[in-house]
Amino acid sequence: MEPSLLRTNAFSPMYPNLYYAVKDLFGIEITGLKLINSFGFFVAIAFIAASAVLSAELKRKEKEGLLIHEEEKMIVGAPASLQELLFNFLLGFIFGYKIIGAFVVPSALNDPQSFILSTNGSAPVGILVGIFFLILKWYEKNKVKLPKPEEKTFRIWPHDRVGDIVLYAAIFGFLGAKIFHNLENWGEFVKDPIGNLIAFSGLTFYGGLICATVAIIYFARKHKIGVVHLADAMAPTMMFAYAMGRIGCQVSGDGDWGIVNNSPKPFAWMPDGLWSSVYAHNVIGEGVPIKDCVGQYCNQLPMPVYPTALYEVIACLLLFGVLWFLRTRIKVAGRLAALYLMFNGIERFLVEKIRVNTKYVDLPFQPTQAEIISLCLFLGGVFLWWKAGKWNLKQQSKL
Repeated sequence: MEPSLLRTNAFSPMYPNLYYAVKDLFGIEITGLKLINSFGFFVAIAFIAASAVLSAELKRKEKEGLLIHEEEKMIVGAPASLQELLFNFLLGFIFGYKIIGAFVVPSALNDPQSFILSTNGSAPVGILVGIFFLILKWYEKNKVKLPKPEEKTFRIWPHDRVGDIVLYAAIFGFLGAKIFHNLENWGEFVKDPIGNLIAFSGLTFYGGLICATVAIIYFARKHKIGVVHLADAMAPTMMFAYAMGRIGCQVSGDGDWGIVNNSPKPFAWMPDGLWSSVYAHNVIGEGVPIKDCVGQYCNQLPMPVYPTALYEVIACLLLFGVLWFLRTRIKVAGRLAALYLMFNGIERFLVEKIRVNTKYVDLPFQPTQAEIISLCLFLGGVFLWWKAGKWNLKQQSKL
């Protein structure tokens, strides 16, 4: 039988993609949902939620006079350029070739991840959708076309750039997460460099955080956005987004789990899934075959492990609540960001003690990459807290 994702663990059933979630929860089979990976779905939710939280915080800081606008000159009333039309055609072609093509190419939805990463697709559908996207762009620009294009000056506030900030975070965060993961698992990368680079799994959060931070600082300086105030606005945003992303890890079973846990539950009232899980039907196919299960996701871990992703969801939502409560009460710029660094460092350092991860065996105490970075983040947070106080005293002396 195809895996119905039997609830071997009622508190945390595994759903590799939304098809299985909808089928299990509502009894409805929508084949197209196989294209939507559960982890990717929650990452998308994380970015949408982060955009809303960050926008609200930036608007608040703008009203308080902590962030200012930037003036930009733009040409309005011009028709669509050849570059814009070609770009939209390319986007439409890719969407049609792969996404819509998955419904046209036989057996594509049997293994959607392999199909997406392959060169297979539907060229006729890609061309049709590409032409449709091109016409939409032409029509959009033609509606506001003027007899003579004009140059106008617009005020652009930091909250108007949230979309760009999130896009920078997404692109450089993904690249950093990939790079750091492959550095941490160099042996696996050497065996299959291309496969490891393009695989959907295999991401290291701290790599993403570091690279995204560098990119966002560059973007902020370029557009005259106060980096310290932006960092404070990002603090609760990042904590909330991380919690949402970890929901995706837990729901899909992407390998971000803990060490074996054979200990009895400490409390009778505690749900089984909160204490241990075998991650049945996990998305990466880790473990041993599940009896009488036929299909792509038919493995489970041979021994129950700590559901560390679930612990991080709970911890980070609580820490988000603390940061959100303190955001209007801490008046020294930079200290909310410092708290985020300290909270993040402590939370991750502690969870690493029961989490499966690669250790640096040649170093003293054999730490993991995440333990080293989390310790650095905590110390960086302590330093930033102290430095922010110094900045505040310096500002007050000028009044």
